[in-house]
Amino acid sequence: MSNDERTTNLSADEALSRLRVGNARYVEGRSDLPMSQSDRRPGLMKGQRPFATILACADSRVDPCVVFDQGLGDLFVIRVAGNISTPVVLGSIEYASLHLGVNLILVAGHQSCGAVTAAVAQQDFDGPEHESHIDHILASIQPAVLLTADRPESDRVEAAIRENARLNATAIAASDPVMRLLAGQGVRVVPAYYSLKTGAVDWLKGSA
Repeated sequence: MSNDERTTNLSADEALSRLRVGNARYVEGRSDLPMSQSDRRPGLMKGQRPFATILACADSRVDPCVVFDQGLGDLFVIRVAGNISTPVVLGSIEYASLHLGVNLILVAGHQSCGAVTAAVAQQDFDGPEHESHIDHILASIQPAVLLTADRPESDRVEAAIRENARLNATAIAASDPVMRLLAGQGVRVVPAYYSLKTGAVDWLKGSA
């Protein structure tokens, strides 16, 4: 697919700048885009043109539209516990980049993530395994847990949260055949960490 065949949209740098500015407004307590915007709805009936894709945790304390002070139609949001990348999640990301022209994908981990906390605890658990669908989520997070196993006990969970965001961002960027191809067309995947305490987003190293 050539650039000419994709919908024109903000560049990755422009989209990232818009997210940064929106998060600054939120942190400073001067958000200006309320979640309920009835005046936008008629225009959105014709279609959507979000400027960024956000892969975030399903945690109720983390709402990307609030955190980045964006309104209806601005963000293509995918939420799953542990902000993990699965084939279904990748399909949604591919759709946004291919058909909506989205050039920025943000993978946002967050402070005190319950899924990562459980994955860290599971690594130390020597008892019998309990099979459930939750185990699939924890298994997806285990690579990040293993890579941060040497961190101090007090920092293990937060280190694993950040590493999990980086690993999933890297996996998305390298995904064949679509995302690896789109990387040559200006699509970027960026990992980030959201602080529940301050509301600020920390942009992590390791972006593609």
